Amino acid sequence: MNFASDNTAGVAPEILAAIKRANEGSAAAYGADAVSRRLERRFSDFFEHPVRVFPVATGTAANALALALLTPPYGAIYAHEEAHVATDECGAPEFFTGGAKVVTVAGGNAKIAAKELARQLDAQVARVPHNMKPAAVSLSQATEAGTVYTPDDVAAVAAVAAKRGMKLHMDGARLANALVHLGCRPAEITWQAGVDALSLGFTKNGALAAEAVVFFGAVDADQVAYRRKRGGHLFSKMRYASVQLEAMLEGELWRKLAGHANAMADALARGLRAVPGAQIVHPVEANEVFVLVPEPVAHAFEHAQVGAHRWNTGTPVMFRFVTAFDTKLADVRRTITIAQSAAGDKGSHPRQRRRRA
Repeated sequence: MNFASDNTAGVAPEILAAIKRANEGSAAAYGADAVSRRLERRFSDFFEHPVRVFPVATGTAANALALALLTPPYGAIYAHEEAHVATDECGAPEFFTGGAKVVTVAGGNAKIAAKELARQLDAQVARVPHNMKPAAVSLSQATEAGTVYTPDDVAAVAAVAAKRGMKLHMDGARLANALVHLGCRPAEITWQAGVDALSLGFTKNGALAAEAVVFFGAVDADQVAYRRKRGGHLFSKMRYASVQLEAMLEGELWRKLAGHANAMADALARGLRAVPGAQIVHPVEANEVFVLVPEPVAHAFEHAQVGAHRWNTGTPVMFRFVTAFDTKLADVRRTITIAQSAAGDKGSHPRQRRRRA
């Protein structure tokens, strides 16, 4: 069983087939191939808005590149305290921007609330040129807690940012999962809500290595191109990344794959809620489930090699489960059975002794 991460899942058959097709014959290098050249038209249709698209290999590169175009070296990037750009990218946003600072914002369920962001910004006394200039806000969609920003949530944060001359970035590593949960159009959760730049991720949703930076407004394309090259993310054989991005749009493959992952997370959460002593920590809105379980259940998970991560060091034990496009319902049911059995063993013996007495 594998609930460690959607990064540990394989590659969707449809993506492998697209890569195989791209492998027939030769093609121009460095993004001059036919597939790469039509990406912007395809994604402009997808978002119902003219966009600029720059494929890269990793989500870290996408986030760092996007933020580098929105933030000067003396700028401050506001992000949730659990956001990847703040905790999991080894200073890449600071490095790519040339020195910008990531400032963290607290918030329940790993979400930034517009009121809290405004309060924090207003509490900062401007000491030009001594302190960092507030330049950008970064939202994770879905969040690191598996929760989702609604279009209204995003628009409220965008309004706070725009009032202060700041840009809005969205880390969309799990954007597909968020869209499936919301049931809205991609436009509604991005540019129509005020997003300026998007890190669009498909690797977690069944691609091999396919991410992209998407800009919804005016951008210096030459600067993006130079920064991408200097950062080591200009593919010579760009067609292999581009064909994956395009394949995700064919027949809404992204929706099919993310829909399955979300459904497996929902099924897992429903089963774990019924386990004695278990508690779901965050609303399950994408493909992540955070659950507190008694120690016997934690031991049972680890003994059975369930594959989820312990997310704390105390008790009760918190586990993070991540489902993927290829998660098997049988594995979900087996995990629930393991938890029920371990919790039942703990709770039934004293009652049995009382009955016998």
